[in-house]
Amino acid sequence: MRSNVSVGGLNRSRLADRLQIAAMYAPAVVLFGLFVFYPLISGVRISFTDWNGYSQNYSFIGWDNYRKLFSDSNIRTAFVNTIIYGVGSAVIQNVWGLLYALLLNRKFAGRTLARAAIYLPVMISGLIMGYIWYFMLQYSGGALNDLMLALGLARVDWLADPRRAVGLILFITSLQYVGQAMVIYLAGLQTIPQTYYEAAEMDGVRVWSRFRHITLPLLAPAIITNATLKLIGGLQLFDLVMALTGGGPGFSTHSVSTMINYLYFTSQNAGYSATLGIALFLTIMAITIAVNRFLRKREVEH
Repeated sequence: MRSNVSVGGLNRSRLADRLQIAAMYAPAVVLFGLFVFYPLISGVRISFTDWNGYSQNYSFIGWDNYRKLFSDSNIRTAFVNTIIYGVGSAVIQNVWGLLYALLLNRKFAGRTLARAAIYLPVMISGLIMGYIWYFMLQYSGGALNDLMLALGLARVDWLADPRRAVGLILFITSLQYVGQAMVIYLAGLQTIPQTYYEAAEMDGVRVWSRFRHITLPLLAPAIITNATLKLIGGLQLFDLVMALTGGGPGFSTHSVSTMINYLYFTSQNAGYSATLGIALFLTIMAITIAVNRFLRKREVEH
């Protein structure tokens, strides 16, 4: 009898603990439903309509918006640019950030100041950073062109050529957020036991081999974190494009995010804008999952 009572009391205690845990999760679940799940479902529903974003009247048009995505040259350009911004900035920031981390993981005078200077742009809004560079790059009165004139060189319309403008956007967004990658890599480097390097050095292992066979494998968690964050951030790039080019000239520098904004507020085509948003969501999810699986296969525990 005592055994049955104790077991029953234990079960009730476990149930009470689970209810308490569920109650603690409830606010987060409610907020997730209100601000993530419900808008996503609404976006999917709107993507099957011809709603202009303002009118109370609209009709369902089936898969027309989705079929239009594959034949729209402007959307194709936006997707190509988005891949360039996302994948390109992820690669540049990871390589650049790792180099900074390897350098600043050593002890030397001014190391803390150097770390702060590299990280500082991360704290600036992307929109503000875009306007700073816009005033530096504009044709008339731009700081860079003024400097070129002072050196006896001709002015350049930096943002007029689509390829150059896309390259500049890629460079600026990489420059702004490389400090974030650096900090993550610094944290990863400081968790690697120094005894590994000491043993390798005693065995005569060269610097490159130590980096390849010790540092890189043990930095796998930091690499995965950085790759995921930078990919998602780059694929969602919006504010910097809006500040620098507004998607121009024409539609040549639009990202998918800025194209969504253009379709909704300028073209007043909310249904098509929602369709593009769903396509972007699926693209980011597919690329992120693929990259994570690829990198996790190479992760080493220590």
